Amino acid sequence: MAVISSETIPVTSEPDIVFVRRRVRETAAQIGLSLVDQTKVVTAASELARNTLIYGGGGAMQLESLNGPRLGVRLTFSDNGPGIPDIQLALRDGFTTGSGLGLGLGGTKRLVNEFAIESKVGQGTKIIITRWK
Repeated sequence: MAVISSETIPVTSEPDIVFVRRRVRETAAQIGLSLVDQTKVVTAASELARNTLIYGGGGAMQLESLNGPRLGVRLTFSDNGPGIPDIQLALRDGFTTGSGLGLGLGGTKRLVNEFAIESKVGQGTKIIITRWK
């Protein structure tokens, strides 16, 4: 699998979340994802960017266009926040540490083809998602 393009976007403010959404949509459209798949990956990106800002204290997103057996978009969100003590619990629908519905991480996982999460308490979180054409 070859990386066609790559850029890193800071996620340190609300306007950054808007920019993340725009760049992910543009990239997804460029590689030919359907409108439904564009919407899914943009929704996932929006959720993870918001989590990066609110729960991780800010961080960054790496946006990559992929070309291999098929085309895809890979997003890597990383922060140096408090980390997630129980990943399995955090992925469960209904679990929240904030005031939301608790559908964030689990819902995000269902919107993409590949989902990986690494987190260490006190060291931060890295989430990698991929949506394939």
